[in-house]
Amino acid sequence: MKETVLKSILFMLPKLLKRSARKFPVQAELIKRHNATVQIQTKDGAIGRWYRFENGKLSTKAGVLPEVDLRIIFKDVPTAVRLLTPPVDRGEATHAAKNFHILQIGPDHIAQWFHAMINNMDKLGLQYGMPMPDGSTRYTTNGNGGPTYVYVKNGKILRITPIDLQPEDAESYTITARGKEFRPKRRGTVNPHALSLKSQIYSDKRILKPMKRVDWDPNGERNPQTRGKSGYVEISWDEALDLVVSEIQRQNRKYGPGAMALYFGSHHQWGNVGYYLSALLRFGNMIGFTRIHPNPDSWEGWYWGATHHYGNSARVGIPSFYSTVEDALQNAEQIVFWSSDPESTSGYASGMEGTQRRFWAKELGIDFIHIDPNLNPTAQLYGGRWIGIRPGTDSALAHAIMNVWIKEGLYDKDYVAARTTGFDEWRAYILGESDGVDKTPEWQEEETGVPAHTCRALARSWGKKKTYLAAGGLGAGFGGACRNATGAQWARNMILMMAMQGLGKPGINFGNLQIGTPMDHNFYFPGYAEGGISGDLQFNANAVNNYQRNPHVLSMNPVTQMIPRLALAEAILEGKAKGFMWDGFSMEAQMTPFEYPKPGYPHIHMIYRYGSSTFGTIANSDRMIDAYRHESIDCVVNQSIWREGETEFADLILPACTSFERWDISEWGNSGGYIHHNTDQLNHRMVVMQHKCIEPLGESKSDYQIFFDILSRMGKGQLFSETCDELDWAKRIFDSSDIKYHMKWKDFVKKGYFVVPVEKPECRDAVAYRWFANGTPKDLPEPLPLPSQFGERFLEGLETQSGKIEFLPSTLKRAAPNEERPVLNRYIPAWEGRQTKDLFERFPLQLVTTHPRYSFHTYNDGKDSTTNDIPEHRVKVDGYYYWVMRIAQGDAETRGIRQHDLIRVYNERGSVICVADVTPLMAPGTCKAYESCAELDLIEHPVFGRVDRGGALNLLTPPRVQTKGTSGMGTNSCLIEFEKWTDTAAFGIAAE
Repeated sequence: MKETVLKSILFMLPKLLKRSARKFPVQAELIKRHNATVQIQTKDGAIGRWYRFENGKLSTKAGVLPEVDLRIIFKDVPTAVRLLTPPVDRGEATHAAKNFHILQIGPDHIAQWFHAMINNMDKLGLQYGMPMPDGSTRYTTNGNGGPTYVYVKNGKILRITPIDLQPEDAESYTITARGKEFRPKRRGTVNPHALSLKSQIYSDKRILKPMKRVDWDPNGERNPQTRGKSGYVEISWDEALDLVVSEIQRQNRKYGPGAMALYFGSHHQWGNVGYYLSALLRFGNMIGFTRIHPNPDSWEGWYWGATHHYGNSARVGIPSFYSTVEDALQNAEQIVFWSSDPESTSGYASGMEGTQRRFWAKELGIDFIHIDPNLNPTAQLYGGRWIGIRPGTDSALAHAIMNVWIKEGLYDKDYVAARTTGFDEWRAYILGESDGVDKTPEWQEEETGVPAHTCRALARSWGKKKTYLAAGGLGAGFGGACRNATGAQWARNMILMMAMQGLGKPGINFGNLQIGTPMDHNFYFPGYAEGGISGDLQFNANAVNNYQRNPHVLSMNPVTQMIPRLALAEAILEGKAKGFMWDGFSMEAQMTPFEYPKPGYPHIHMIYRYGSSTFGTIANSDRMIDAYRHESIDCVVNQSIWREGETEFADLILPACTSFERWDISEWGNSGGYIHHNTDQLNHRMVVMQHKCIEPLGESKSDYQIFFDILSRMGKGQLFSETCDELDWAKRIFDSSDIKYHMKWKDFVKKGYFVVPVEKPECRDAVAYRWFANGTPKDLPEPLPLPSQFGERFLEGLETQSGKIEFLPSTLKRAAPNEERPVLNRYIPAWEGRQTKDLFERFPLQLVTTHPRYSFHTYNDGKDSTTNDIPEHRVKVDGYYYWVMRIAQGDAETRGIRQHDLIRVYNERGSVICVADVTPLMAPGTCKAYESCAELDLIEHPVFGRVDRGGALNLLTPPRVQTKGTSGMGTNSCLIEFEKWTDTAAFGIAAE
C-alpha cells in the first residue's frame, strides 16, 4: 500500500510543479535557472523517479538513473511517505536528517534550487502585505525601535509609520489604581529612530557591491599596516566568495582549527533568522571558529556584583519585574530614579511605551527623585528633585543613606531579620564600628558633591515612604552607574538598600514603570536570545524552549578556544589574553578564568567581522586600530551594510542588505533568555512578520544568503539551510509558537502582525518578590533558580546559599580573595577619578558616555540618516555632522568655549573632535555624551597624533576591567580635558 502511495506522490510532483509555473511567472523563471536531472529514490532502488529540467521544460520517468546532478535517497518507503506527505512533521524530518534516513548527493546550489521550487508551491499563492488605495502595499517590519508599517510603491519605500491597532486586535489591559482606571494608547509607540530607517536604507554609505582592498594580495603582499588607509576596488560576487572560501580553508591548512575568529557587535538588525545568535552562529559552527566571548554589556555591575547578594544570574544579575507597574501605581509613594533615564534609553528595544505610564504616576501624585550627574531628559520631562552627583561616587551616597536609616530606625527590621543574613556586620561597617569611619551624610559630601542636608533629607523621605527604586534605564540594570569603576559596588548597594526597605512588599520594589505591565507571559514566542535557527545549545537559550518547539539539526563549534571581547586587541598585539565567563547558569561560573591561546590551538590569523560597528561601543577602542594592522592578521572580512567604523579596516567587504530587503519574523522587544519575559516592557505584546518589503539594493544580499553561498562552495550549504530559505524558516518559527492557535499563516503574512491577548485581571502574575517578602513558595513564571539551586525545598528561597538576601555573599566568601570585590561591600574610590590625583590634575573633567537617545547602539547613527539632523544627536558645522558633548557652563567659560564651538576632547589615550553643547543641566566638572557613535574619521595630526572627528568617544575610555576578576567595562570612569579646536584644515574641511 505505501509503495503505491509513494509512487503516486512522485508521479504527481511534476504535474504540481508545472501547474505552479503556469500560475506564477516567478516559479517559471526559477525552473529555467538550471538544466539538471534530479533523482528521488529509496535506498534499495526499488522505487524511484527522475526529473529532468532543461531550458525551462520538465520531463520525468519512473526508474533510477546511474548519473544525475542531484540524488535524494530515502532509507525506505515508510520514511519517504512520511517526509513527502504534507504537512511534514519537522521533528520527523530533523530526526531523519540527523540519522541519515535521508541523503542528498549533489551540489548544494542545485539542491537548494530544487527544494525552492517545491517550497514555492505553498508560498506563492499567499498575499504578503495589504494593498492600499493609493496603489502602494503596506508591509510590516520590526526592529530595535519597534514594529512599523512600511508603505512601498513601484519597488520603493514611500514612508514608515507606527502601527495603529485595529478594533479586531486584542483588547488592551486596564489598571485600576487609587480610584482611577488607566489604559494604554492603541498603538505601538516606537522609538524615534525606528522612523529614520528609510533614509539609512537609501544612504550613500550603502555597500552595494563586493570590494577588495587595493593593496591586499592573497597570493603576495597583504600589507596589513595600511588597513584603514587603503582604497577599494569592486569585484564580482564569484571572486569575493572564492576568496573568502580560500582564506577560510587556508587558515585551517596552514595554522589549524580556530585560526579564524568571528567578531560581531552587541546588536545589529532584529529578527529570529537573520540575527547574530541565529544564522551567524549556525554559519560559524559549520566552519569552526575562535569565539570572541561577549561581556554582558550594559549590565556590568549587576552581573559581576549584585547577583552575589540575591541570585538572578540567569537575568545577568537584575531582578524580575512581574506586575510591578500595577503595584507601583496602586501602592508606591515615591520613585527614586538613580542613574535612570528611561526617556533616553526607552527600556530595551521597546520604544516609548513607558512614557504614558510615568505620566499616570505623576497624575496619582507619586513623587519623583532623580540622582544623576546630568539633569537628564526624564527629569526634565516629569520634574521632581534633581540631585547632581559626581560620577563614580554613587556608592558613598548609598552608604550614607543607609547610615541615616540605621541611626534613625528608618528600615524594615523584621524583614531584615527574617529575609537576610549578615546584617550585623554590615551595620557595624556603615556605622564605622569596624573600620573607624562613620559613613555619615557629611562623610559622603566630599566624595559625591551632594550636600549633607540633601543626603539626609533623601534618606528620611525614602525611609518613610513606600519607594520604588529605578536603578538604571530599565528600572534595574541597563546602563548608568553600573558601567563605571565602582559599578559593581553601586549595583550591590542597590540590592542591600531594597533589602533594608522590604523588597517585594506593596509599593516597595525595583522599577521606573518602564517594565512590568500585566502581559500574558505564558504565551510562547521565541526571543532572539533563544538562538533562532542556530542549532547551538551552548551560547544561547535554544535548549529552554526553541529547540523542542522548532526542531532543527544541531550545529556545534568543535573549537573551544575563546578570546574575551574586551581583550581582543591584547590577544592580537600581545599574543595572549585572559577573561572571565559570562554564564547565567550559576553565580559561581563567572569566577572561572579562561585564557588565550588555549593549549593545542593556534593564534588567530583571520577575522570575520559581521554587523554593526564597535569602535563606538568597546572601551578604549583605539587599541583595535593597531590590532587590525598587526602583521599576524592575514585577512579581515567584513560583512556589512554600510561603510562605517570597522568596514574600512577590511581586506574583503561583503555587501549585506537591510532587514527591509529580506524575510524574518520576531516579537517586539523579546530578547528571550537574557531578560526573561521582558516583553512586559510593552503595552501590547506584538509578533511581527518582517516582510521583504523591497528587493536588495545593488548586489547586496541577506546575511543568510551570504552564509549559504560561502558554505555551498564548501559542500555544507544544505547542512546550513536544511533546504529552507529565510521565508521557510520564518514559517517554521511561526509554527513553533503559540500564534498558530490564534491565527493562520496566510492571514498573518497578509496582515503582518498579531497582538497577544492580555490576561484577565484575576489571572495576572503575582508581583515580583511578593512571594519572598511573604515567606511563601515562589509563584512566578520564570525558570530560575534552577531546581538544584533551591537550598532546601523546591520553590522556597533565592539562588543564594542561604536562600536569603546576603549582606555578606557566600559566593564571595568561597571565592579567592579579591580586594576590588570584597565580601563586605565597602566603599572603594574609582581607579580613575578625583582620587587619582596626578591624572586628575592633567585631566580634571569626568566624561560620562551613556546609551544613546536617538540610535540603538551604532545601528541608527551616521549613514546620512535623518537622525543626524536632530541637534541633540549631531550638529552640522562647516558641512560636517559632529557628535555632541554636553559641558557645564562654568567649565565652558573657563576654557573660552561657546555654544556649538568645535572642541578637542582628549586624554592620554587619544583625541576626538566634538561640538560643544554648553548647558546648565550638567554638574560642574562633568561632561556627558552618548556612546555608540558609528562613524570613525581619523587623521594623523602632526601635534596631537591620532585624531577622530566622527565622535567615537570610546577611543578615550579606559581599557581596564571594571573590577579585577571580571570581564566588565568601566567606561564611565574616564578623565578628560577639552579645548577649542580651530584646525579644521586638518580634515580638509571647506566652509559652506
